Amino acid sequence: MRDQDPRLRFANEAGQLLRPPKACTWSRRGCPPLVRVRAAGSGRISMAGLVCRKAGQRTRLVFRMLVHHGRKGEKKGFRERDFASLLDSAHQQLGGNIVPVWDNYSHHVDVQGNSRLGWGRSSWP
Repeated sequence: MRDQDPRLRFANEAGQLLRPPKACTWSRRGCPPLVRVRAAGSGRISMAGLVCRKAGQRTRLVFRMLVHHGRKGEKKGFRERDFASLLDSAHQQLGGNIVPVWDNYSHHVDVQGNSRLGWGRSSWP
């Protein structure tokens, strides 16, 4: 019965741009301010992860990162196959079942992807 103990899991995705913050300041009329920004770069980092918790054990974080530099043909974000591999690796590392929770976020309502992963609305009671 220990193998079927409940585990609490949360999944989230986030992103961060690699551009420096835009600097602005006040100056007199007709004299545009010159502010140097030292950081340079372009691109985006996308991250998807699962936070897993089981009573009596330490909290686990399983994540994947994707760096996008703006090159032609380069992936800009995660696809269904990437999320499926993330869930599969979490299943392998944790050694238990994973129960995803539907959040009704508009970007997560993908009929084809959800049916492939087996957690679409049609499978809910």
